[in-house]
Amino acid sequence: MIIFQNVGKVYTKNSSALEDINLEIQTGEFVSIVGQSGAGKSTLLRLLFAEEFPTSGSVVIDGWDVSSIRPWQIPHLRRQIGVVFQDFKLITDKTAFENVAFAMEVTGEESQEIKRTVPQLLKLVNLSDKANNYPWQMSGGEQQRVALARALAFKPQIILADEPTGNLDALHAWDIIQLLLKINKLGTTILLATHDEAIVNAVKKRVVTLDKGHVVRDQKTGKYAL
Repeated sequence: MIIFQNVGKVYTKNSSALEDINLEIQTGEFVSIVGQSGAGKSTLLRLLFAEEFPTSGSVVIDGWDVSSIRPWQIPHLRRQIGVVFQDFKLITDKTAFENVAFAMEVTGEESQEIKRTVPQLLKLVNLSDKANNYPWQMSGGEQQRVALARALAFKPQIILADEPTGNLDALHAWDIIQLLLKINKLGTTILLATHDEAIVNAVKKRVVTLDKGHVVRDQKTGKYAL
């Protein structure tokens, strides 16, 4: 479970990204976070990943209080959370296999486990035939699927997807959303920050709308509405 309790995030005296956020997200939910640019969507996700910390209030993830987490605990928290970005963030001189493997190598995973797990992840995102391709040899949709496989490397309880379809055409965008829905059905909590009205309406899951740092709407099976 994820709990935001009276959360505020202030960057400067005249710049408040979030104000008085109160949200509960149950394990296994799929939640679309929508709002105009600057509404606070990305800040909300960065708080969950301990990339940012709240100025006020508390953020609790399955017992981890991000508000007071110690530096040495952050890697343990992040192993439970996979992150997918709009710009893929792949290593250009590594193949699809190597990009996913590298995420496991940097945390000290054994090579035998890497060799066993990476093909499974690439199969899950329908990229078994692209394992030896470099990012520049793949389409944008394929690169985003590699990024998603990388995010799944540690079987995270939560996936944070920050505008994951922003650089994709409609067809490839929907491929990514279908994969997120598939992963959600396996029990993973999905938080999708997006401005894509068509995707939000097609998914037909919970929709939380932000406006100027405030939650202005929370619909159990909502549509994109600003």
